[in-house]
Amino acid sequence: MLTAEYYIEQLNLLPHPEGGYYKEMYRSGEQILVQGFDGVRSVLTSIYFLLKNNEKSHLHRIKSDEQWFYHGGTVLEIIILHENKLSIKLLGTNIEKGESLHITVPAGAWFGSRVKDQAGFVLVSCVVAPGFDFGDFELALYKKISREFPAYDSLLKEMCIE
Repeated sequence: MLTAEYYIEQLNLLPHPEGGYYKEMYRSGEQILVQGFDGVRSVLTSIYFLLKNNEKSHLHRIKSDEQWFYHGGTVLEIIILHENKLSIKLLGTNIEKGESLHITVPAGAWFGSRVKDQAGFVLVSCVVAPGFDFGDFELALYKKISREFPAYDSLLKEMCIE
């Protein structure tokens, strides 16, 4: 049986600042200048991303759309706060139970993820266009985001670093 440790070692995954493990797999050589971004960006980037057990990808946002693709493990919950609405998407293989193999998080949305039952691991790929740049990345601070989304206080306490 393949384990989280197997993937972390074999794919050379590193700790991610928002939680979990990752490795950039692709960064297009072609760059573009996009309105609203500071400087040029790669056209597209992709990473492997892995969470295990009770680890979380803490709430954050980026300036680009981010597409998530399921590879293996258990079910991943992707929590999205966008346009004053909360949605929790399930990334997995059981389509009859509302899971999807692919989910898109819209640019500018606050989002994070966690292993659904806090047991096991999930391996996914994330594709960002225009390409990911840490200059476009913002972690959610509880004190700030709780004023924007007061109805989701308990979730924010769980999913924010502060």
